[in-house]
Amino acid sequence: MSQLRIGVLVGLFAAAGVVSWAGARLWDTFGVLPSVPLAAPIVLAFIAAALAVTAFSLRGRLRAQRERRPGAKGVDPLLAARAVVFGHASALVSALISGLYGGVGVFLLMTYMDVPARRDQTIYAGASVVAGAAVVAAAFFLERVCRLPEDDDDKQGGIRATRA
Repeated sequence: MSQLRIGVLVGLFAAAGVVSWAGARLWDTFGVLPSVPLAAPIVLAFIAAALAVTAFSLRGRLRAQRERRPGAKGVDPLLAARAVVFGHASALVSALISGLYGGVGVFLLMTYMDVPARRDQTIYAGASVVAGAAVVAAAFFLERVCRLPEDDDDKQGGIRATRA
């Protein structure tokens, strides 16, 4: 599986933000823009916390296994792979969702800051962007924790590195 790329996530965030801002602007001209739910940043923060707890748990278990502590619980490779896949999927989805709420938040910031209810929704949208960034950071940390050590021959220019 390939590693997460920050450029892909930023591009997805920006594209979703532009489309969301344009859609919110168009929707507002034809009717009333739907509200930004309070649950959006809460759910994203919960996912970020789940990813961080998983990463810290796996890091501790891998460290204990590496140091050969008595009674250390090993890490099932399939469990680590599933955790990394969950992190990848969460990072991609949170970049998309954060871009959507970011675009709506920018639209609300530019047009409806004088309305108290829309001001609160702007805050919820901003909190969603911050929580989405936390999900991406936790996914990168989880990926780093579950990374396999590189082969020594490839690092030192050994037999594998010289053969072509």
